[in-house]
Amino acid sequence: MRTVRLPDGVAVPALGQGTWRMGEDRRQRAREVAALRLGLQLGLTLIDTAEMYGEGGAEEVVGEAIRDCRAQAFVVSKVYPHNAGKSELRRACERSLARLGIDRLDLYLLHWRGGVALAEVVEGFEALREVGLIARWGVSNFDVDDMAELWQVAHGWACSTNQVLYNPAERGIEFDLLPWCSARGVPVMAYSPLGQGGKLLRDQALRAVAQRHGVSPAQVALAWAIRHPSVIAIPKAVEPDHVRENAAALSLVLTEEDYATLDRAFPPPTRKRPLSVI
Repeated sequence: MRTVRLPDGVAVPALGQGTWRMGEDRRQRAREVAALRLGLQLGLTLIDTAEMYGEGGAEEVVGEAIRDCRAQAFVVSKVYPHNAGKSELRRACERSLARLGIDRLDLYLLHWRGGVALAEVVEGFEALREVGLIARWGVSNFDVDDMAELWQVAHGWACSTNQVLYNPAERGIEFDLLPWCSARGVPVMAYSPLGQGGKLLRDQALRAVAQRHGVSPAQVALAWAIRHPSVIAIPKAVEPDHVRENAAALSLVLTEEDYATLDRAFPPPTRKRPLSVI
């Protein structure tokens, strides 16, 4: 199993599981829970969620999925920016823990930057860590300037990850953000590594590489994303076949010819680009 080390030395799988859009329809609950449990069995033990997803519904799905195997799962959740202030952060964290049915988050992220000063956010995260409600913290949707500012805040260097949009069609972070984080030992967690709406997976270049290896375009996109030693990808899947497909991408090794094919279709950035978000 390929792993990525967090700054404190803890190893997590290079491929985890996302939960965006889960928990929005109770009729889908059993399928969503089953998918996450299958992923856990296949080694996709990092599960990412957020209080925003289904307004807590996704956290409840995750909680049900890990009920009998908490020790096996590395649970990540994210807090709304408006809940990240000193007076709200602990309450938001405790609500997430209650929905998840656990007593500590393995990783707690600021979902995106809002109006609360970074110093106050970090102070709040550190307080949660000191009382044992979270093991570590990080950020999401932070560009280089945001990360540089974070590093100027007391204990800002304790950030464990930056979760951002990254896939073959969205490579802007390769110019500056990914090198910046890598140089400081901060892994990047790639959300939407398969793109949105299916357009990316219909691309002819991805399909050509997939045909070469006898795999799916999704597996190629995932293997491409985690080619970098400090990138963790968190695809979402509900269908069992898709979960198995994602897990199998861990063993796919792309060639220089494959990378050249994808670079022609999706050229790497040659200048600074605004951070892409969904």
